[in-house]
Amino acid sequence: QVQLVESGGGLVQAGGSLRLSCAASGHTFSRSVLGWFRQAPGKEREFVSAISWTYGTTYYADSVKGRFTISNNYAKNTVYLQMNSLKPEDTAVYYCAARVINYMTSVEAGREGLYDYWGQGTQVTVST
Repeated sequence: QVQLVESGGGLVQAGGSLRLSCAASGHTFSRSVLGWFRQAPGKEREFVSAISWTYGTTYYADSVKGRFTISNNYAKNTVYLQMNSLKPEDTAVYYCAARVINYMTSVEAGREGLYDYWGQGTQVTVST
């Protein structure tokens, strides 16, 4: 059974940084697209970033471009989300998701309904 486990969330001041990790068990990320989504209180879940494990293609929401970086570690079967220059509006539960496919377009990568597996989420809180 595939499990995605996020870690690295926490409380940070505005302008600070955090690195989220998403580790998989029961599944290797080859031939997969990994995405990060987030959900703030009272809001719908929204796309943050995604990476094609096969091709290394990356996508970002406009709100995080230039501040967040998605990367992967093949040996550790882990995907990371480096978040810099954090803002209070980045406060949310961050979820990792995976779809077993080599490639997704930017539009497809942003559609949460296309992902096969989800983690439980990790809380990120950015204080002023």
